[in-house]
Amino acid sequence: MTRSPKPVAFVKMNGAGNDFVVVNALETPFSPTADQARAIADRTTGEGCDQLIALEPSDRADAFMRVWNADGGVVETCGNALRCVGWMLLQSTGKDHVRIDTLGGPTTARRAADGQITVDMGAPRLDWAEIPLDEAMDTRGIELQVGPIDDPVLHTPGAVSMGNPHVVFFMDHAPNDGFVRGTGSLIEHHPRFPEGVNVGFAHVIAPDRIRLRVWERGAGLTRACGTGACAALVAAARRGLTGRAATIEVDGGELRIEWDEATDHVFMTGPIEVERTGTLAL
Repeated sequence: MTRSPKPVAFVKMNGAGNDFVVVNALETPFSPTADQARAIADRTTGEGCDQLIALEPSDRADAFMRVWNADGGVVETCGNALRCVGWMLLQSTGKDHVRIDTLGGPTTARRAADGQITVDMGAPRLDWAEIPLDEAMDTRGIELQVGPIDDPVLHTPGAVSMGNPHVVFFMDHAPNDGFVRGTGSLIEHHPRFPEGVNVGFAHVIAPDRIRLRVWERGAGLTRACGTGACAALVAAARRGLTGRAATIEVDGGELRIEWDEATDHVFMTGPIEVERTGTLAL
């Protein structure tokens, strides 16, 4: 990597508690190594974040959003980061909606009520090869279980891609931190998922409300996962557990998810917060 002649400015933001270090790379390239991304994300010795975000030029959108997880790996997209980036672009351009490109595909963001941001997350990808899984099966309930064969603790989760892969287990309660960490880390690299997977644990409280906890691929237990909230609603609706819209309760707040029947697109509405600014010394 070519060293920058001056410190790199960043904005620290969060969406429902899922936090990011966001770098404006629209004019000056920003290409950290995996080690540098991990160092920035480190909560003890670095700035501390779930994901590192760079805004890069795009010839088909207002910006391209690149995402590094806390483990230094580049991933396709991040729903909560899209809201934060969307807010930044809406503020800087004065537009009523902006287009953001990602490795998971393009999306749009617009303002909603009470300072919140709505992001069009596109259509969910539901075919086994699109997620991807290791073999063909019905993604409404895939062949996967946790625990003894004759008495599994969890089984038959739904699988959905929102530009990144998700598996959603349905439970009769919200699991504790230890269970999420232990089970999530076990499933994240399961052979069923060639590219790894984000692991959701969903408790359907009512047809329009879900309590969700997520073990994020490459980031671990986070306070919110936007694409995970979208995946949970889609997986629940496909099984008839909810309607096509619900409030998703995550550790950091609430997200409103709507799976529009006319367009097949999933819309996510939620809060954003600017925490502070600073500079990175790479």
